[in-house]
Amino acid sequence: MTAPFFGYHMPSFTFSGVAPEGLFDHVAGLAQAAEDAGFDMVTVMDHFYQIRGVGPETEPMMEAYTTLGALSQRTEKVKLGALVTGVTYRNPALLVKQVTTLDVISGGRAIMGLGAAWNEDEHRGYGFDFPPIGRRMDCLEEALQIAKRMFSEERPSFAGRYFRIEGALNVPRPLQPQGPKILVGGGGEQRTLRLVARYADISNWFGGVADMRRKGELLERYCAKEGRDPTSILRTAMAPVMIATGPDEARRLAARVPEERRQMMGEPLPPAQAAERLSEFVAAGISGFTFGNANLFEPELIAAAGEVKRLLS
Repeated sequence: MTAPFFGYHMPSFTFSGVAPEGLFDHVAGLAQAAEDAGFDMVTVMDHFYQIRGVGPETEPMMEAYTTLGALSQRTEKVKLGALVTGVTYRNPALLVKQVTTLDVISGGRAIMGLGAAWNEDEHRGYGFDFPPIGRRMDCLEEALQIAKRMFSEERPSFAGRYFRIEGALNVPRPLQPQGPKILVGGGGEQRTLRLVARYADISNWFGGVADMRRKGELLERYCAKEGRDPTSILRTAMAPVMIATGPDEARRLAARVPEERRQMMGEPLPPAQAAERLSEFVAAGISGFTFGNANLFEPELIAAAGEVKRLLS
């Protein structure tokens, strides 16, 4: 069996006993631990406030692309990206430039994650427009078209309803041929999966095994309409497990992980049982899993997740 794709996601920058001046070193240490454990990708959120379900909005939140650029100098192999950038936060051509720069300084390890955005509170706080979801989805599709062109063409132009470029330069060019892989966030079955079929290299979904099967079947139908091989899209899911190797780790998880998340993911499992649970998702067509640092918040827990990857291989 091919080893599954493992992503280490960092939605939280709140760590007990870590002062602001030591925060990045701590974050970099977790990213290095993920790389050492065999993870394939490290991601951060592109948010400005902490999000519900992770913590109070007043918790620390570092800007995504500054953080990713710094992490590129502390890691060597893992892919790096945002899970995911809200299309409302940046002009898409500027975003392509930022991701291209990340690709260059990381030695060809950038991934471009993009979604329709959802957190109205931070839009209001930062003065960003927050249009209705239909318009945000339209903006997302235009942004994806611009990204594809700027990654692959020398001086592309594009005129959409909301965004435009005219002979846009993107130099230096991305190191990855045809540009960094594109991850479209979300599993919306009417529009988002259509955009995945049309533009994405990677998807990331939430839900149970039945949800994964249904979304996979829909994606395959959309790919057929686009004339695209569905196996060219890496299907990933937020890992529905917490991992612990003993009772001490389980108690630390219980103290740190919000009750809502614990109820959703169940009791912590040792690596062998976690692998058994994830194998059900593999059978449903999922090729990768994203683990969060709200659950894997110590190098020992990250190493245990690496053992799960080996057991699934």
